[in-house]
Amino acid sequence: MVLTNKQKEELNGAILDYMESCGYTTTIQEFKKEAQVDLDPKKKGLLEKKWTSVVRLQKKVLDLEAKVAALEEEATSHGPGASVKRGREEALPRAPERYTLTGHRSSVNAVKFHPVFSLLASASEDATIKVWDYESGEFERTLKGHTNSVQDLDFDKTGNLLASCAADLTIKIWDFQAFECIKTLHGHDHNVSCVKFTPTGDHIISSSRDKSIKVWEVATGYCVKTINGHEEWVRKIAISLDGGLLASCSNDQTARVWSLAKGECSMVLRDHSHVVECIAIAPDNVVDPPGAVTQNGDAKPVAPPHGVKYIATGSRDKTIKLWDVTTGACVATYAGHDNWVRGVRFHPCGKYLLSVSDDKTIRIWDIAQNRCMRTVQEAHPHFIACLDFSDKNPHVATGSVDDTLKIWKCS
Repeated sequence: MVLTNKQKEELNGAILDYMESCGYTTTIQEFKKEAQVDLDPKKKGLLEKKWTSVVRLQKKVLDLEAKVAALEEEATSHGPGASVKRGREEALPRAPERYTLTGHRSSVNAVKFHPVFSLLASASEDATIKVWDYESGEFERTLKGHTNSVQDLDFDKTGNLLASCAADLTIKIWDFQAFECIKTLHGHDHNVSCVKFTPTGDHIISSSRDKSIKVWEVATGYCVKTINGHEEWVRKIAISLDGGLLASCSNDQTARVWSLAKGECSMVLRDHSHVVECIAIAPDNVVDPPGAVTQNGDAKPVAPPHGVKYIATGSRDKTIKLWDVTTGACVATYAGHDNWVRGVRFHPCGKYLLSVSDDKTIRIWDIAQNRCMRTVQEAHPHFIACLDFSDKNPHVATGSVDDTLKIWKCS
């Protein structure tokens, strides 16, 4: 790059001023002789100002380039001339975050939206549960009772009860109106990693590092069924809307589909090459991926079991897989994350799948087009451990190893 004489003179004067402010006396004398320049009071602090301005501009350029790349990716995924405007029912999270919620003293392991009110509950390795108003970004209260890392939580359909599970081997049921623990369930022999209410709210399902899945009666707190089959830690579980089908994933690199009534495994899904961290059941309005096998027009259609057509799994092998529950076949593999996939969640509209990862990104996958249509880069400065989607009011919540939660407004 060639500078004009005036630019050279200004630059040399700024450099000389900087060296003088740093006390480089010997260098100053030599530089004056070589550059034939003297100190000018007008150039005082000029080099520092120029330098900080360039740094700020570089950051702005990088941010704008990332936004342009995301918009180009989204436009390309919809094809030439296609409109990307969405209604509220198809709204997707977009940077920047609406709120960053701080207060936990360790990693956030789980986040869950309240089914009725604009509240969000978070579970942390600091052994607490915190309640937040996600509309205002305000902290509401802390629930204390567990004595070790809280791994997961879930609301019943009314929002009156909250269930939590922890590394202290217990499950707790909380009255979410009085904010008090009303029952503590004992029975697992190791870290309890996931807890879910059944759709009726009469039972709780839990999974554990002791390789088992247990069914608990909410009214009595008794364990009424233990389901065995996985060979390693059962990481996560998901339940169908009718409460008849249970899906689970494990460190044994498999996902399994169970009949909850019988407690029997009806299908083992094998294709991941590492620990399967997370699992989600598709809504009944889910679209078909390109890899789905369409049935012969003359054949009698096979109804999906319990209305569940697809299951999604995320793994430490950095991929997400979509499984046909009728056939057990893997119909789509989504590759794009650069680290462990820690959470997956179907969008309520059935067209998209959301995922979070230790690569610090949120990704949105277009199921019908079998591709990543949007990436929120550097969504957290550290690994992202969990996510949830509010069906009532389009927001996404993420929790991270950086001890924070973030609320993302969808548009």
